[in-house]
Amino acid sequence: MPLLQAASAIPSTPVELVLKATIVTQVVLVLLALLSLFSWGVMLGKWLEFRRVARASRGFLGEFARASRLEQVQSLAKRARPNPYSRVFARAMDFLHETRPLGADGTADPRGPMSASQVEALRLVLDSETNAERDALAHFIPSLAMIGSASPLMGLLGTVLGVIEAFLGIARSGAGNLGAVAPGVAEALIATAAALSVAIPAVFGYNIFANKLNRFDGELEGFGSEVIAMMAREGRI
Repeated sequence: MPLLQAASAIPSTPVELVLKATIVTQVVLVLLALLSLFSWGVMLGKWLEFRRVARASRGFLGEFARASRLEQVQSLAKRARPNPYSRVFARAMDFLHETRPLGADGTADPRGPMSASQVEALRLVLDSETNAERDALAHFIPSLAMIGSASPLMGLLGTVLGVIEAFLGIARSGAGNLGAVAPGVAEALIATAAALSVAIPAVFGYNIFANKLNRFDGELEGFGSEVIAMMAREGRI
């Protein structure tokens, strides 16, 4: 009879392990569940955002590749759906309209090309706009890296505290066999398993979106260089 009671008291499912775990371990599991929901929400949101940006930019970039003059691209940017590339181009055109090229005598000459310092200022303006677009798209992505690194530590903390409580319970009850030790250790280890299930998807998500972000940053910088090259072909710089 005691053996049957002991066998029935041993958790046999993950749900029972969670329900019979110590309060500290359960608190850690709740925190891990919240972090998991947050990380999956970030990954879903970023996947939809990258998809939306790519869809909005695809048509604009195709028309930009076929355009030969700035006026054509400017008209296209007004018709196209708002996207990072059209905003970078609009920022370049605003700078072009606000800048007064200097003639040979040092006075403003609207028909003359921009000076070297003005071209460098244009490059800085485009870099600033590119960084702003990148930062907007990178929002919440670093939190995936934080969750991926912090979750295993939280799980380890829950496991250590759970094992300590299990051994203290064994000491209070006076039972020292393996059957008395194993359930408490198993209940404590559920925190580590839960932490890994949170950290692994978060790390994968962070690396995937970080690579997408780096590729987007490079493409946006290349687009800025193409805009400057188009200005140079038209004698604006």
